[in-house]
Amino acid sequence: MALVACPFCREMFEEGEAETCPICGVALTEFSKLPKATHLHDEFDDVPLAPEQEPLPVTYLGRGKGLVAVAALVGFAVFFLPWIRMSLPYELAISGFDLARGRLGWVWASGVAWVVLVPTILSRRSIFQLRGARVAAAFLSAIPGVTVAILLARPPSGGMVPLRFDYGWPIFATLAVSILATLISLRLGGRADDIKVARGTSKGQELH
Repeated sequence: MALVACPFCREMFEEGEAETCPICGVALTEFSKLPKATHLHDEFDDVPLAPEQEPLPVTYLGRGKGLVAVAALVGFAVFFLPWIRMSLPYELAISGFDLARGRLGWVWASGVAWVVLVPTILSRRSIFQLRGARVAAAFLSAIPGVTVAILLARPPSGGMVPLRFDYGWPIFATLAVSILATLISLRLGGRADDIKVARGTSKGQELH
């Protein structure tokens, strides 16, 4: 059965049951054509936003937001620590940054992914936005891990010059942080059916 609803109070009726809202006196519209609550809120101050669309405090770091942001900052810091320690033909500590600006330009993907991930996460101000950023956040979080996996699977070669080196702990830390951030990103924003808000006459109280 098709539904029609009041664009003001969202009271719903079966099609043909009424032409105007008995409460508001507004002409009924097909429910599927009604704008989202965000548009209604701009037009009518007393129409509340959906719980998942309510803006969160700037300092809010729950529902995976803070964890992913911290992981990105840690991953970016580790990008500048020694990923490789070479002992032959000479001793040299090589960071992810050194690899990127040297012969392996594609390693830049790791550092850039961490940098982009931070504002991508912190700019989300509602549960709806956090959940909508899951794919982007997971993709960015996975890039450093893929970069490290390629380096481990295809170690650098010195060609005609003998090359001896060991991988430093930062390269494995990058892989671990990348996996962790990816897993958290896939659940970013948490469950949509478990939301606590403060609204209406119960201002200051948590409603579930």
